[in-house]
Amino acid sequence: MRNAQLADILRPKSFDEIVGQKHLFGERGVVRRMIEKSKINNMIFFGPPGTGKTTAATIIAEKSGMVFRRLNATTASLSDVKEIANETNNVFGSGGILLYLDEIQYFNRKQQQSLLEYMEDGRITLIASTTENPHFYIYNAILSRSSLFEFKPVAPEDCIAALRRAFDYLNKLENENKKVEDNVLLYIAKIAQGDVRSAIVVLENSFYSAENEIKKEDVDAFNAMGGSFNDDTHYDLLSCLQKSIRGSDPDATAFYVAKLIAAGELLSLCRRLQVIASEDIGLAYPMAAVITRSCCESAVELGLPEGRIPLINAAIMLATAPKSNSAYMALAAASEDVEAGLGVECPPHLQSPLFKGYKYPHDAPNHYLNQQYLPNDIKNNIYYKFGDNKTEQTAKAYADSIGSSKYKTDK
Repeated sequence: MRNAQLADILRPKSFDEIVGQKHLFGERGVVRRMIEKSKINNMIFFGPPGTGKTTAATIIAEKSGMVFRRLNATTASLSDVKEIANETNNVFGSGGILLYLDEIQYFNRKQQQSLLEYMEDGRITLIASTTENPHFYIYNAILSRSSLFEFKPVAPEDCIAALRRAFDYLNKLENENKKVEDNVLLYIAKIAQGDVRSAIVVLENSFYSAENEIKKEDVDAFNAMGGSFNDDTHYDLLSCLQKSIRGSDPDATAFYVAKLIAAGELLSLCRRLQVIASEDIGLAYPMAAVITRSCCESAVELGLPEGRIPLINAAIMLATAPKSNSAYMALAAASEDVEAGLGVECPPHLQSPLFKGYKYPHDAPNHYLNQQYLPNDIKNNIYYKFGDNKTEQTAKAYADSIGSSKYKTDK
């Protein structure tokens, strides 16, 4: 009986067999060209699950001729890293070790720092992968010593080749002669939303539930029986959560937090809550960002299931807090002028080193005086408009009290 997952059995053995990621592994792909020239350095692979990160690392290891070791940061420890590094002291590891560290975001700062010594002296060449933004979760010293490569969701049309290969394998394995049309394979690929591994799981289950031909109804029947690849996808759930919080609906907020936690989406949930705190609550309750950050840090430290408690506290707080996007809209308006090429030349009295003509506000009554800060071509532009919440109206009252002429006409 076959115990290994089908996606692992059919894992590509060469760059040509990888579906998608042509910018990395196509004929002119940057990683492919590096490896073909025997240039193997430290790399960070980042992108959604099921896009070929582990497969690529395995192929690179095979081509390098180096001893290949693999760890998963969710279960590995410092002792595991040291044990692998010590292998360089024997004849088998004397040529260096290629370490593939999956889910590196689960290594804390100290654990990531421990890798530096081995990376710098060449004992370990690191290929790490993450589904999160590496700039948020990977130690800067590791980033500066590595090349970053983004893996993108695999287009449904590209995924068909992998599904056809899996379908032919299942027919041969089971001595069957089932059929499937490309439009059904495309349908499966679209359901998986760029995750090849997930698409193969759906195909495999549909294969065994179908009679002589896999049809769309067979795929739908599998999903209806509890398959996870329906409309409640990763990004849809995060979008629903943000819109529920923005709409001040704590009940819907609780539901979508529960759905995301059930899917194990701890880090993506933390990231989205922090975005919401600044984008949707913003200046109406500035402490929301601080509280949310604290709850998210607690959740990451606790892990699941306990981490769900500070996360729901943060989410409900955001849902019931007053809302303002005034700062967000001010940035959007200012960005339009930047992109249009306006405001290139800064006012001379603000330029260092002499600041000739600059007036020091702290020497004036109320620490305010009327002075131009924007460039001449946009000097009268107003990007920020006070929100109608208590906090921003208090700020507006202060601006009025010090005689800020810029906002006197702002109603």
